[in-house]
Amino acid sequence: MITGNRLLPLLSLALLSACVVPTGPVEVTRFNRAAEGVVYGTGSVSVVLAGENDASQSLAASPYLAAVARELQRVGYSEKNADPDIVAEVRYGVATLERERRSPVSVGVGGSTGSFGSGLGVGVGINLGGGSSAQVETTLSVRLLRRSDKLVIWEGKASQTAKVGSPAAQPGIAAAKLAEAMFKGFPGVSGETIRVP
Repeated sequence: MITGNRLLPLLSLALLSACVVPTGPVEVTRFNRAAEGVVYGTGSVSVVLAGENDASQSLAASPYLAAVARELQRVGYSEKNADPDIVAEVRYGVATLERERRSPVSVGVGGSTGSFGSGLGVGVGINLGGGSSAQVETTLSVRLLRRSDKLVIWEGKASQTAKVGSPAAQPGIAAAKLAEAMFKGFPGVSGETIRVP
């Protein structure tokens, strides 16, 4: 029998685990100019939506912009909107991928003959998974440009796939996961593609 004193830690642990949202692995590719002597993680940065002049689109982009700004501050940059040292151009994309549906019932027939006799077998498989097989692919791309000469000093791309309707497919959660994976170990190894769980 579990007493009240022992039940409280278990209840707390259960509540904390309910807050964790499982997300799929994120594939990240980054390029940098560290070999050329560029120093990262210092100075000021402004985060902008690349090529976007329509103010109505900024609301949909806000989770991605906020996630990138948070990660840039974490790796050492200070946010500054007027005359920053670095401009971070952000692009994002969300696409629904439909997977080919298979019949929920499959039938297989097999037979064999040999020195110990012969046999015939029939197997029936039923798919109990149900539900939609549609997936949402979310991508996030960031370019860091040195404002003084417009030189691209770093760029990265991250993508993940999640089931439609799952928490991991929600823009806020996806944006945070992609940005965190992209800036993990910043600036990263140039040209290397990694998978972040």
